[in-house]
Amino acid sequence: MLNGLWLSFFVVAAVAGLSRWLLADDPAVFAAMVESLFAMAKLSVEVMVLLFGTLTLWLGLLRIAEKAGLVDALARLLGPLFARLMPEVPRGHPALGLITMNFAANGLGLDNAATPIGLKAMRALQELNPSSTTASNAQILFLVLNASSLTLLPVTIFMYRAQQGAPDPTLVFLPILLATSASSLVGLFSVAIMQRLRIWDPVVLAYMVPGALLLGGFMALLAGMSATALAGLSSLLGNLTLFGVIVAFLVIGALRKVQVYEQFIEGAKEGFDVAKSLLPYLVAMLCAIGVLRASGALEFMLDGIRWLVAWGGWDTRFVDALPTAMVKPFSGSAARAMLIETMQTQGVDSFPALAAATIQGSTETTFYVLAVYFGAVGIQRARHAVGCALLAEFAGVVAAISVCYWFFG
Repeated sequence: MLNGLWLSFFVVAAVAGLSRWLLADDPAVFAAMVESLFAMAKLSVEVMVLLFGTLTLWLGLLRIAEKAGLVDALARLLGPLFARLMPEVPRGHPALGLITMNFAANGLGLDNAATPIGLKAMRALQELNPSSTTASNAQILFLVLNASSLTLLPVTIFMYRAQQGAPDPTLVFLPILLATSASSLVGLFSVAIMQRLRIWDPVVLAYMVPGALLLGGFMALLAGMSATALAGLSSLLGNLTLFGVIVAFLVIGALRKVQVYEQFIEGAKEGFDVAKSLLPYLVAMLCAIGVLRASGALEFMLDGIRWLVAWGGWDTRFVDALPTAMVKPFSGSAARAMLIETMQTQGVDSFPALAAATIQGSTETTFYVLAVYFGAVGIQRARHAVGCALLAEFAGVVAAISVCYWFFG
């Protein structure tokens, strides 16, 4: 899948370049494409340096949280909910702890770190699966919730914005929180309908109703605020939450007699190992997208969409954020590259860049997750997993664009 996607970027760029040379008499297009290759290779290394630090920091902190018992406590807290949503998984089964850790990593925006934990969780669920080739209900729910990408603290998005020079990297905190909530709820309800889960069970409602009321009340509070005030509040809450989580992990770890420094170093080593494997993918995708942009093919496609949107009488500013949305179901590295490229060409705090960052933080790589998670355990029949995951992804994109118009006008 990724092989065809990556190759298509170069093939389309080559066709577009030849068209500009032969039809528009623009031979300089090839010089621009070659220059873009080297520029994007350099940018990949610059992004990678900061990504090393981000993953190392947060996996170190996540190790402290794990040793302090916070992950186990969260698993016990969610145990009654999982018992209703995944009735075939016995209470206390190792899969529940791994699922919790996976959700914690996703919640912190550490999608690269969440993948190895998620694979362990999928293998644990496969041990309970009576079929070796057909996905179980629990596996489908786990995959769809991963694809809906519930991100409470998108630190990697903050990192990309900081690397591109954003004066306030956390500006998109609240938009991502609202958009990811929408995608996760759609994903959960779509699976519940397909699997006939008892979503109206008193225990499930006890978890969901307070959260829904809190989110609804919060949105009602935000409704009366101006765009400037919304942006300011998003910045304040983003920075406050980010630092608050760090302090909470350290303080609780120290109170539980955890050797916080030693455990941080152990987790940080894992983060370093995860980060160093990402550079080849980042170079590959950024260079392919850079060539696509330099050839004029990407702009030609966006101009067509922009014309259709304008013909319908709608605002066209979100169109430049659509490349991130269109490739996100297939490849996280391609979407990441599209986001960085949008920030570079449009400006890090432009509306398209803010919308692309919100889309990146509130959706997941549906087909990639499907291939990796199910492929790791030999699942061939996904049943309703793809439809539910894509519905959640679509809801996340629509919510992200809508929320950005609300916050950034």
